[in-house]
Parts: sequence; structure tokens; C-alpha cells
Amino acid sequence: MSDPRGAAAPAPARGPVLRHHSHAPLHPGAWWLWAVGLGIAATRTTNPLLLTLLTAVSAYVVAARRPDTPWSRSYGTFVRLALAVLVVRLVFTVVLGSPVPGTRTLLTLPEVPLPAWAQGIRLGGDVTLEPLVFALYDGLKLATLLVCVGAANALANPSRLLKSLPGALYETGVAVVVALTFAPNLIADVRRLRAARRLRGRPDKGLRGLLQVALPVLEGALERSVALAAAMDSRGYGRTARVPAAVRRTTAALTLGGLLGVCAGTYGTLTAEGGTYGLPVLLAGVATALAGLWLGGRRSPRTRYRPDRWGARAWLVAGSGAAVAAALALAAVRDPGALHPGVVPLVAPTLPVWPAAAVLLGLLPAFVAPAPVPAPVPASVPVPPPREQP
Repeated sequence: MSDPRGAAAPAPARGPVLRHHSHAPLHPGAWWLWAVGLGIAATRTTNPLLLTLLTAVSAYVVAARRPDTPWSRSYGTFVRLALAVLVVRLVFTVVLGSPVPGTRTLLTLPEVPLPAWAQGIRLGGDVTLEPLVFALYDGLKLATLLVCVGAANALANPSRLLKSLPGALYETGVAVVVALTFAPNLIADVRRLRAARRLRGRPDKGLRGLLQVALPVLEGALERSVALAAAMDSRGYGRTARVPAAVRRTTAALTLGGLLGVCAGTYGTLTAEGGTYGLPVLLAGVATALAGLWLGGRRSPRTRYRPDRWGARAWLVAGSGAAVAAALALAAVRDPGALHPGVVPLVAPTLPVWPAAAVLLGLLPAFVAPAPVPAPVPASVPVPPPREQP
């Protein structure tokens, strides 16, 4: 059937369009577990080649699976922040010195004499190669950790992460998610305002442009906070169920004790001194905290609309990060020289084969995670042909 003006009528709809299973979004917790695994692996080594490989792995996964959303564009800012941290670490070593002894002098700066109570600190003096290389390795480790956190911010949807939290952590989770989304939203607001200033012919760079953009950005953050509070209040947020006092005390004891155990176990896992007790304490803390969260969930009854499923792809993504962390932790015990190249005396770093192959397991999410759904292109409105003049 055709239109009276000659244009073909649109085809009738054939029912609702269902989302293909391959495009179902991945659970946001899997992205964070993958990024935390890469971050733990970065803390187990100071080899610049392995740290660079970890950064390249996270960058490739972000480039392959990052969705086209405002909060996903924060990865570049985290990379620039990591570079700034590395530069600041090197500058502090050059200006303030380092406790690492050095024999190869690169340059000599004018030295400022300090009082006796400031022993161990210097301003200027000889800049040697060994402390500079040690600062480079140490700063690169922290920069890689920041890049891994930026990858999690760019890949995991913060609102869906809040929806996936257990009921016992919902109050705390709101604060955590708001804190995690502050940096991506801040970056999106800055880009939007700078583009608007460029369109109006106003300066968007330098100190003047930054000061003129800061106030609208803070105002936008305040408006989002007020809107979030209003939305939570309108949905009856904060209602709790009546449970016995013994259950409340048991829940508090299990949750607090489990979280303390997780903190102690994480510290032991990340440090060389706590390698013997770190993993058992961490596992015991996780089990205790889960029991407390299960009991605490009875106080906060709430429903979820279309909850995110933890499927096989989520297990593969989270498992790849855990495998990288476990492999680097094992390599640090078996071959510490390869993962921590010497500085005094200075030794050229080499790329160990099997730890590097283990790092490449972090590329698995680029192939098993669902591809991001492209942004819908607005359909063009058909323009009717001009009417003939009588």
C-alpha cells in the first residue's frame, strides 16, 4: 500500500526487537575483579618490561571493549595522571635525593645546606643513575596500578555496579559508587564545558579557562547529588526490616571481623613480609564477611529490575585477572631476580618468558567479553516531495 503523495508506507512492525545474547552487558563486578587482578600483579614486580606489558594489556582490552558512554572516556585521564605521578616521582628523586646509594653521577645541582635536624634530606647535589633508575621502577609500578583502576572505571557501568551490590552494603555502596563515578562525570563535564566555550569563541585552556570552568563543573556535581538524593527518597530508600537483636549483633560482628581480615590478608598478600599468612587470612576474612553480608541482607529487603547475571563470560573475565595475579605472585617467589631487577649494582632488566606469557592471559576479556553495543543512529525524517503548483 502506498502513500497518496507517492512515498512508500513504512513496513509494519514484526513484534518487539529482542537484544541478542552476545550483546548482553557483562557483569560490572567481573571488570573490577579483572582490573584488581592486574593491579595486584603490578605490585608484585618492578620489572619495567612486565609493567609496560601490563599497561599495554589493559589498554588493548579498553580499546576493544569500552562502550561509547561519557563515563567510559576517563581512561585517557587516568593514563595522564599515571604519567604525572611518574614524572613527580623522578623530580623528587632529582631534587630531594634518595637513600639508594649511587656511583654513576649524571649531573650536579647546586646544593642548599640544611640544618642538623633534617638529616637524610638534601636539596640539590649529585644526581646519580642508580637512585634515578630505582625511582623510575617504583613510579612505574604505581603508574601501572593507576592505569588498571582507570581501565575498571572505563569498562564497568557504575550504576549497574550499585545495583549488583548485596543489600547489606547498599548504604555504603551508594557512597562508594558516587565516589567512583565522580572522576568520570567530572571529566565529562569538563569536556562538555570546554567544547561549549570553544563554540562561543572563549578561551578554554590555561589558568583562566580552568578557573572559569571550575564553578560550572562543581555546580553540576552538586545538582547530580541532589537529584540522586531525591530519586532515592522517592523510591523509599532506607527502609529496613525488623530482625532480632541477636541477628543484628551477629551480623555486625561477622561483617566487621571479615572486613578486618580482608584488609590484613590483602596487606599480607601485597607485601613480601606477609606472604605466609596473607592468603589464609584473606580467605578466612572473605568467608566471614560473606556470612555477615548474607545475614545483613535480611534487614534490607529490595528487588532488582533485570538483575545482571554472572555467567560463564564473567567467570572467564574475572578468572583471567586472578590468573595473572597468581602467576606473578608465584613468579616473585620462585624467581625474584627476574621480577625485581637489581639497581645496586645496576642490572639491565630482562623479560622473563613464562611471567610474560601469564600477563598475556589478561587479554582474554578482549575476545570473550561481549562487544559494546554501538550508539543508535537517529533515523532521518522523510521529507515529503514539494507539491506541484496549480
